[in-house]
Amino acid sequence: MSLGTVQINKLNLMQGALPSIEFHFLFIGIGTTNPGSVLSVGVETDLDVALGAGDSVLKTQVTAAKQNAGQNWSAGVMPIAAETDWADAVDFAMETTTCEAIVLVDPVADKTDLEAMQTKTREIMAQYMRPVFFMAAARGPNDTETWATYIAAIKPITDGIAADQVCVVPYLWGHDLGTLAGRLCDRSVTVADTPMRVATGPLAGIWGNKPVDKDGVAINMAHLKELDTNRFSIPQWYPDYPGTYWGDCNILDVPGGDYQVVENLRVVQKAMRRIYPLVVARIGDRRLNSTPVSIAENKSFFMRPLRAMAKSVTILGFTFPGEIYPPSDDAIEIVWMDKKTVKIYLMVRPYDCPKDITVNIALDLSTE
Repeated sequence: MSLGTVQINKLNLMQGALPSIEFHFLFIGIGTTNPGSVLSVGVETDLDVALGAGDSVLKTQVTAAKQNAGQNWSAGVMPIAAETDWADAVDFAMETTTCEAIVLVDPVADKTDLEAMQTKTREIMAQYMRPVFFMAAARGPNDTETWATYIAAIKPITDGIAADQVCVVPYLWGHDLGTLAGRLCDRSVTVADTPMRVATGPLAGIWGNKPVDKDGVAINMAHLKELDTNRFSIPQWYPDYPGTYWGDCNILDVPGGDYQVVENLRVVQKAMRRIYPLVVARIGDRRLNSTPVSIAENKSFFMRPLRAMAKSVTILGFTFPGEIYPPSDDAIEIVWMDKKTVKIYLMVRPYDCPKDITVNIALDLSTE
């Protein structure tokens, strides 16, 4: 004999929206207003109230970021006392906030600071599973230096450094780092777009007055080219083309590395953030097993973030490409190492991007 039993279960197939923290940067620097607090700021924030009415490097960079990011900009800002170590500030901030990048506005002293930032990215990833990158600043020229002596003085900062999650911006105009950070947070484009993109428009802020050295010589493209060659991230302009723009955001990866420019790093880190909750959801779930049916189903499951990143739009014949190429069937592999250990390999393929364009024009003198 038996009695009828009914049970209804609520299943979670992990089909909902995945969390997004892209375009949200954390600024850290010396400040006397609200020290030790992680502030949330946006386009409507009065920075004189949040960061004090006086001038500071921190306030200057946050203001420049706000001007260049455009609509829907938001950021975290953490003023710290002069004696506070930036690494301690980062550790504190990571307990209460998350971000795509950490912007340290006070100039670095030497290459050991950059090595410490690279190490900190690994610590954050190990503890929080958060992919981040650091944006650092190098000092600007002083009144006793020519451009040659200034460039020679800061070149050792990046010389020989291997840090594939760190970039360095020299303070040539004084608001350079914040400008780049804001340009990377412009939501009219994607994380796959280079800050060099001219169609995004010129840099916002005061750029018409070019800085000069002790001899009164204005900075020119030869100086900027040398800084770029030494892997600093710097602005630029084009002859007979109005406005000031940006060059590459150079990441301090090794020669031949995949992450020498920030857009390559950002698309991979975005994919890492998107796939992490999906992987966690499969822990102990026998729907992921070594049968061919399960592997095929879970390939589709784990490819969902890449398919979303690959979506493009075509309107009136103009195609706006996604952040990456649509993933092919062989862009993912699931390998069972033993009965409980699985390794998943994903391939992210960014689009080509024109940064060096040559036009050849010939004369057609034919009679027809």
